[in-house]
Amino acid sequence: MTPPVFAHGNLRLYLLALLEEQPRHGYELIQALSDRFGGTYSPSAGTIYPRLSKLEEEGLVTKATDGRKTVYEITAAGSAELDSRRGELDAIESDLTDSVRRLADGVRAEVNDAMRSLRAELASAAREATRAATSTTASATSAGPSGDSDSNRAVHEADLVLNEFRQQLRTDLRTHAYRGRVSPESVTLLKARLAQVRADVLATLVER
Repeated sequence: MTPPVFAHGNLRLYLLALLEEQPRHGYELIQALSDRFGGTYSPSAGTIYPRLSKLEEEGLVTKATDGRKTVYEITAAGSAELDSRRGELDAIESDLTDSVRRLADGVRAEVNDAMRSLRAELASAAREATRAATSTTASATSAGPSGDSDSNRAVHEADLVLNEFRQQLRTDLRTHAYRGRVSPESVTLLKARLAQVRADVLATLVER
């Protein structure tokens, strides 16, 4: 976890400094902070707006509606407080440089960890693929002619198709059964169609 960027109370003072530069609405303040940190720190609205409300209560900023936006502007009292705390503001600016470095180091460490994890997962997947390929080759060799191997694969694929069909139809039947919409005629139709499908498939298996 990366350390907090602003010490207690410093964000409040920094917001005054940003508003001294020019009036801004909430999103512009968030964007300005994000720009200061090169995108590594972007405070949420839940962080910024309560502090702006507190500054307004203290008479340090005012707000006005501009269309659908609420624009905040520093007051004379806010400027006076800022002037009296210029030393603190300079210290904050210095701390910000360190904070940006800490954030960048933290992000870099997290990215490195993620990349190591991804590489490990890819290596594991490659080993599994190699084992699967070796197993397939061994099975094909022991099965004899390539036709036997193709036949085995076809049977396996047919099993998958049948299982998927069974699961899907079973789900459909149960869903409609709750609504009382499954009739004996549906079962009769199912039996007839399955028997026909079986006959059609068997017809393709007759040696020619």
